Amino acid sequence: MNIIRSMSDLRSSSNERSKSCYSMREPVFITKNEVDDMIVSCERQQAQLELYAKLAEVEAEIAFGVEGVDFFEFANKLRTEIQGASDLY
Repeated sequence: MNIIRSMSDLRSSSNERSKSCYSMREPVFITKNEVDDMIVSCERQQAQLELYAKLAEVEAEIAFGVEGVDFFEFANKLRTEIQGASDLY
């Protein structure tokens, strides 16, 4: 369910809009002069959208036959690089 509010409503009840954005985990659509102006969302929602976009990219690559790397090999390589970087400090 989309939450649509006017700019004046946002000014007068910003705390309430913030609470509803976090509790409902839905973005709030803000209008200015009855025209879409902006979308307010919490950081968690933005991170979730970015994750979904990355997953869609990977699914498309798999569909086109791109081969990935083994998870355990990648994790070991990353762990080694992180440990090596911590040795510098």
